[in-house]
Order: sequence, then C-alpha cells, then structure tokens
Amino acid sequence: MRDLSLLLDFDDQYRRDRQQDAGFLHRRDRRLAMEQGLEGRGLPASWLRAVRDQPLTASAADPRLRTWRRLRWLFVAAGVALGVMTMLGLLYYDGGRRISVTLIMGVALLQLLLALLTTAQALVGWRPWHGLYQGGLPRWLSSNGEHAPMLRALQAPLAARVAHSGGLAFALAALLTLLTQVLIHDLAFGWSTTLQTSAPAFHDLTSALAWPWRAWFPGAVPTQELVEQSRYFRVGGGTVADPALLGNWWRFLAMLWLCYVVAPRVLLLAFSRLQILWRARRLLATHPGLASLRERCATPWVETGDAADHGVMPAVADDAQGLAPLRAGRVLIRWAGSGDATLARRLFGDDAQSLDAGGSANLAQDHETLMQAVELGGPVTVATRGWEPPTGDLADFLHDARQRLGGSVIQLLPLAADDQTACVDGVVLAQWRRFVARCHDPALVLACPPESKHTS
Repeated sequence: MRDLSLLLDFDDQYRRDRQQDAGFLHRRDRRLAMEQGLEGRGLPASWLRAVRDQPLTASAADPRLRTWRRLRWLFVAAGVALGVMTMLGLLYYDGGRRISVTLIMGVALLQLLLALLTTAQALVGWRPWHGLYQGGLPRWLSSNGEHAPMLRALQAPLAARVAHSGGLAFALAALLTLLTQVLIHDLAFGWSTTLQTSAPAFHDLTSALAWPWRAWFPGAVPTQELVEQSRYFRVGGGTVADPALLGNWWRFLAMLWLCYVVAPRVLLLAFSRLQILWRARRLLATHPGLASLRERCATPWVETGDAADHGVMPAVADDAQGLAPLRAGRVLIRWAGSGDATLARRLFGDDAQSLDAGGSANLAQDHETLMQAVELGGPVTVATRGWEPPTGDLADFLHDARQRLGGSVIQLLPLAADDQTACVDGVVLAQWRRFVARCHDPALVLACPPESKHTS
C-alpha cells in the first residue's frame, strides 16, 4: 500500500503549500529540481523526500490508515467466530436426522453471491454503509486522518478489502471446522427438498457444481448410488442399505466450500488490493497539485520587479539581519527532523539533549517533548527547516512551549538547506522574521551560531 501512503503524503503537502506564497513555492521547487534532478514518474516521491527531508510514511504504520487496519482485524476476528458457529450449526447431528447437504450447498452459494456483490459495489463506488460511517466511529477505532479528502475517495475499495478479509476468515474457519467434525464424529449426510426433484436431477446438479475438480479429484464427485441412497423424507424416512455410505458426502462438501467460498474470497481480496493501488495511482496522476508542481520544476524562476511588490521583504546585508547570538543551552528540539542527531552536541557540547517534535510525531509526543525540555531547564532552541515557510503547526507548538516553559527564552534556528549548521539569509530569512513578529512573544528570538555564515 505504498502508493496509498504516497498519495496521502502528497495531498497533505499540497494542502500545506496552498497557504504559502506562489513565488516562494516556485523558487523552492525549481531549486530542488536543479539540485536533485526531480523529473519523470518518480517526481512525487522524490519531491516529497527533498521537501520534507525525511523518508516517506511507511504504509504499515501510517496513522491515517489506522481506522481501516483496526476495522480489518475486527472483521477477521468476527469472521473466524461466525465461521466456526455457522458450520457447527450446519453440521449439528443428534443421531435422529441427517445433516442437510442442500442447506450447506445453499450457504456456500450465498457466500459466493455476497463476495461478488461486495466487489461490484466497490467497482461502482456504492457505499450503503456510508450513513453509519458518517455517524462517527468509536474512539478506539477512529484516527486523525480518517476524514482526509483522498481517503474519502477511496472508502469504497477500502471497505471492500475489509469485507473480503472478514469473509476469507469466515470461509477458512468454517472449512477447518468441517474437516475437524468429519475427523472426530461419524456424520450422516442426506439431501431433501419439497420440490419435485428426482435423484438423477440432483445428481446432475452436484456433478455440475463439481466441474472445477471432477477431472483431478473424482472421489469428491457424488455418485448416482450415493445420491439415491442419501435422499430422505420427513415422514417415513426409510432405511439405508449401506449407512456408511452417507458419510461420503464430506469430500464433495469440502471441495464445494473450498472452490466456491474460500477461493473466490482469496481472488477478490487480491483484486481489492489491486483496485486500491490502481485508484491511488490514478488519483495521484490527476491530482491538481501534480501539474503545478511539474510546471514549477520545469520553468525557471525569473524575478520581475521589486520583491516588496509581492509582499516579500527584500534581502539586506548580513550585518543587518538582526539575528540574536545563539545562547548556550541544554535542549535542542529538532522540528520535523531538522538537522541531524549530532547537531545538539556540535552547538552546545556533549551534555546537550536532542529532542524531536513535529513531522510524523503526534500531539502527545510533542507534549512529552516539551515536558522533557521543562525538566532539563534553560533556554530552549528549536531547529527548523529554514528553506521551508513556517507552518501553523509550528506556531501552535511554540505557543504550547510558551505555556509550559514560562519566561524561558525560546531560540528559533532556521537552518539552511545546503549547510544545516548555518542559518538562512535574505528573502528566505525575511519570512521568518515576519513569523516571529506575528507571534508577539518577546522571549521568542531568531538565533544563529556565531561562527555560522548566513546563506540564502
């Protein structure tokens, strides 16, 4: 499901970029395209790795898919339980009547019909369960990304995959229950119907159903004698010349269940996975942000007129940047994976602690990071990717940091892309100065290492 996580990551970044200045996005993406050769079919993945400077989200641990993973395991557990109980009910035998072959055949064919209908509703995008989903899921099932626009477009195939997983668990559990009952009990099967059906006609029906295996497993095809001897009536009943013959139905029933219940579920489950991948690739290929990204990467950025006309502060000389010298501290918080693991020791010495926040971390992990910073004390330095625009998530994190740290100084360190021990400069730095000004926090300062050279 890597393609699905790629689609979700791309859409998340696209929606964040929509809040930024178009000129900044063009300069950033054109620079990345020139430096890293972003092009071709792998453009979305390589662009995301370059912009976020971290590996793409692994689908197996993607928090936005947590709801669907939990639903799938819930359906599998329910399928196992229902499969065992259903087959035990179908094979209930008290010695006074025979187990109905026709009932087991009917349940098998009903399962096949339900599997086909599940795939059909996914293909046409029909969501009969949508009202229940809109009503809200239990808290232990829900996830932060369950209402993402791209996930809403994939609800039908994702739900089909969940249903097929539960159906396959039901089919396998029922088949194992059937084989176990055959092994530990002496079962007597028979067939009966109120319709005017003769034994030869029923034999033709079972022979037709046995076409998938009759060429290589003829022992699992009911004989004419077996069909005639196993018919019974509610009134009268009659005797059977060879009672042991009635147990021979189990081979036919096992193969019937395997070919008409288990095998279709396996194939349709694989098809549902392919459908999700195909839909995810199609949504990514037609994503409105992909065309604009290709254009920004392929078109050179030409500065026209004064940058101030576009709401961008012009670059100023290095000695007028207004950056505060980086004060010594014990805590460096790497926002969204900025810098590397050794940055804290290089800036503040061996006693410095490097903590992580933002990016793939959730709110609880961000709060835990702030609690550790409070315990360590002293000025707190937050390293960010200076070549990217400041986000609302960062502003919220700094607000929470101020609430927990009290009057402690918070040093914001916007790192450059080409030298992650240096600060950004010029037009890029200007947007960070405006960001700090909008925070209205006198204890929040832009800082830079004294030995660092500013870069743009």
